[in-house]
Amino acid sequence: MTANQKNSSGLTPRTAIGLMSGTSMDGADAAVVETDGYQVSSTGKSVFVPYSPGFRQSFRELERHDPAKHPDFDHLIGELTAFHADAVETLLEKSHLDRGQVDIIGFHGQTVYHAPDQGITIQLGDGKDLARRTRIPVVSDFRSQDIRHGGQGAPLAPLYHQALAAELEKPLAVLNLGGVANVTWIGAENDDVLAFDTGPGNALMDDWMVERYGKAFDASGERAARGHVSQRALSELLDNTYFDQAPPKSLDRRDFKLPDLSDLDAETGVATLNAFTVEAIVRSQSHMPERPKRWLVCGGGRHNTVLMEGLRAALSVAVEPVEAEGWDGDFLEAQAFAFLSVRALEGLPLSLPSTTGVREPLSGGQLNQPD
Repeated sequence: MTANQKNSSGLTPRTAIGLMSGTSMDGADAAVVETDGYQVSSTGKSVFVPYSPGFRQSFRELERHDPAKHPDFDHLIGELTAFHADAVETLLEKSHLDRGQVDIIGFHGQTVYHAPDQGITIQLGDGKDLARRTRIPVVSDFRSQDIRHGGQGAPLAPLYHQALAAELEKPLAVLNLGGVANVTWIGAENDDVLAFDTGPGNALMDDWMVERYGKAFDASGERAARGHVSQRALSELLDNTYFDQAPPKSLDRRDFKLPDLSDLDAETGVATLNAFTVEAIVRSQSHMPERPKRWLVCGGGRHNTVLMEGLRAALSVAVEPVEAEGWDGDFLEAQAFAFLSVRALEGLPLSLPSTTGVREPLSGGQLNQPD
């Protein structure tokens, strides 16, 4: 489809770049999508640019304080924005795109605090500065409008999942295994969408790996495979009212703290936390109108063999990486913010009562033009 062709929505597809820095705080994803905000015409190149250990630690420090009162808060906003500007340049070069061919950038920023019950969500990043640096219009601040209108501000990828899954058999679940795990349930009519955070994804395992092994994550689940699950510790972890709470609901990375697991050896600890993520996802089915016939999994957790095997055994239906449908599981969220940036330009909803709890379907985002 050429740039000036309209599709069935009657809108002209736009070329958008999406930028996403997830709760794992490992770096920035950037991806190209062509879309009219309803349908996805094509997906293009993508890049991942990792944070340095020091940069990542700076964000972890912000998590431990009131971020806006941290002495480095403004400095980190500038640094992160410049980092994402460089990621855009890298993607343009890889894609052989001139910046004039890009209509919009969707800039999520780095979440350092998310407390919708307090009416607060903080994503580091300056959309106006990014527009100035890249000389491309930018939509930023995707979550605040939703929270101001009674929503959780998350998750925001479900409408992209819905667009991608339009022709697939349903009911279907799209599971994102990032630092926090979230699910999009899509019903047989396709317009029936429910989304919420299920609980921890990789975050607690990652924290345990840093503490016990000095490693950022459990590659392929190899450490968990050597351990056994402590049923006592697992029961303590599952004793949380969040799992009984009806959606819509969302989490901050900090909402689940490690209990005292000092009596566990390192491998038993990571095996137990792995099982906790699985059980939290299994329990999420109690909030779905109908159990999914199939689960498609994106995010870094889909590379964890033990985690994926645990899900297959516990869910007793097909559990597959999203690559089974030709999607890119490493960049699905970045693509989602490209998609949402076009929806924002068109004034289309970014969230629904059934995805974030917002009072009515709501658009959002802040449009920033280059100087």
